[in-house]
Amino acid sequence: MDEPHALAAFAALSQETRLRIVRLLVEAGPEGLAAGAIGAAMDGASSSRMSFHLSHLEQAGLVASRREGRSILYSAVYPTLSGLIAFLMRDCCQGHPEVCAPAVAALSCACEPTGDTHA
Repeated sequence: MDEPHALAAFAALSQETRLRIVRLLVEAGPEGLAAGAIGAAMDGASSSRMSFHLSHLEQAGLVASRREGRSILYSAVYPTLSGLIAFLMRDCCQGHPEVCAPAVAALSCACEPTGDTHA
């Protein structure tokens, strides 16, 4: 990921609702969620408000949409999210891998559940 793409992603994530949407979609997994379910999870936000936020996230490459029947499903774009993390961590170790160990451990899918779904 290059710096302009990272800046666009960070700009999209710098708004509370959009950050919550991305976290919700990451939690939902690759199958994603229908736009209505996302709106309901965002305290019943209006469809126009959700459309605005989802469009912003889609333009930044953080979410993707697909039509299934009459529904539009949104899902997180994991390669973009991984690229954003890699962009941040690219030069972190400087020959000292212990510096990055806590970040790598926090990202591991093998971590024991903590009970906090918003960590």
